[in-house]
Amino acid sequence: MTNEQLLERITIDSAVCHGQPCIRGTRVLVTVVLDALAAGMSAAEIVEHYPTLTVDDVRAAAAYGAWLAKQEIHALSATS
Repeated sequence: MTNEQLLERITIDSAVCHGQPCIRGTRVLVTVVLDALAAGMSAAEIVEHYPTLTVDDVRAAAAYGAWLAKQEIHALSATS
């Protein structure tokens, strides 16, 4: 699955979780998944704790975090 396909699993809807990025079809915030990864949890452990998620959803959250970091780099280089 490409990063583009993974990013399609992320939704931002003002009517769901106050517009924070979530995994499509759930109310699981991307930040929750990223925090779990940062704490050392494996994708399988995260899916075990959040059974509405799949391993690809966890990968999608990581892809979204990487995409945001790239956006920040582009924004910083544009102002330099």
